[in-house]
Amino acid sequence: MDCYDCHTAGRTATALAVCHHCGAGLCADHARALPDVVRHLSGTGSAAVSAPARRIACTTCAPAEALG
Repeated sequence: MDCYDCHTAGRTATALAVCHHCGAGLCADHARALPDVVRHLSGTGSAAVSAPARRIACTTCAPAEALG
């Protein structure tokens, strides 16, 4: 699979990841790693795991996901 952002710019680069939100293939230059807080049910509520997980987003979705 090729990187979607590179393809739209007229270049070709191998995709190394997929955007968590839109599903676009991403090369290393266009992939953004964001923290993802994992929660588990605990009693009557939920508890967050101490270390955040990782979520990969494209350059379009990363700013939008950071606001949410």
